[in-house]
Amino acid sequence: MNLSPPTSLKRFAPRCLSGLLALWASLAVQSALAQGSPAPAYPQKTITLVVPFPPGGVADIVARPLADAMSKDLGQAVVIENKPGAGGGIGMGFVAHAKADGYTLLMALSSLSVLPQADQILGRTPLFLHKDLRAVARFTADPTVLVVKADSPWASTKEWIEEAKKRPGQLSYGTSGNYGTMHVPMEMLAQNTGIKLNHIPYTGAGPAVVALLGGQIDAVATGPATVLQHIKAGKLRALAHWGPARLAALPDTPTLKEQGFGAEYAQWSGLFVPSGTPEVIVQKIRQSAKNAASDTKVIDAIQSAGSPMAYLDSPEFEKYLTSDIKEMSEVVKKMGVQP
Repeated sequence: MNLSPPTSLKRFAPRCLSGLLALWASLAVQSALAQGSPAPAYPQKTITLVVPFPPGGVADIVARPLADAMSKDLGQAVVIENKPGAGGGIGMGFVAHAKADGYTLLMALSSLSVLPQADQILGRTPLFLHKDLRAVARFTADPTVLVVKADSPWASTKEWIEEAKKRPGQLSYGTSGNYGTMHVPMEMLAQNTGIKLNHIPYTGAGPAVVALLGGQIDAVATGPATVLQHIKAGKLRALAHWGPARLAALPDTPTLKEQGFGAEYAQWSGLFVPSGTPEVIVQKIRQSAKNAASDTKVIDAIQSAGSPMAYLDSPEFEKYLTSDIKEMSEVVKKMGVQP
């Protein structure tokens, strides 16, 4: 009895084995990808870091030395792209809806915490939702500083508030837009003191400070990094800040609480990626951000602008962000619809 396989089966067996090997290889690759192994290795091209404000503001000042450090660390250029508008909402929304591949990052400020809530209050579709973005790292957390022109008639916060009470709705202040990081703290102060101010929105802190220097508005509240050089140059006068204690960069500037005005607010800056970015890529960006935050050149650049490094790694930043969103959403509800 002949038990050897037929000639046709002999020809088929190698093909069958080859097919099975190909299937196994394909499944192995898919399994590796499912476990977060990128193919090809990240990064392979230029990375864009979106700053949702014009040059000259806190986010821009933090982003530039950070981008330089991360470029060296990742081996690919990290370039800044300024996308201002809607208190930062335009740029934040752009990144939130960008391809989640690690090549579009966001340097946001604390307005990120309030803008979706503000859009809902205004009855419009939010430019982004918090779930659309993933927190990677926080770098700074500075109180905003209330500044006026150095030749203005107000030498203290008390004098400025008394003037506002005498002329309701006439003292003006500039911001980066409705519900932004320059608008919310001023409205908090107005609520606490019973004053009414004239809000003038600009596209960012830089243009607002230029308007103040030009005498077009009466005051600005922004991060110290944006105004410190002008204070040192004798062009602007700092009346107070929203922090819990005096700042090393402005030791002679009292807090609002010191002066009897109970308002605190922190303008933080942080790095985000679109939700859905592969975990292995997120972790590579996270490590690069961590390395940059300990780079003496980055620390010195931010410190010289008046903002000490206040780094939080991803897990701690996510907890901080959750708390900030909850607290600031309540503030925005009290503000209600803004013109």
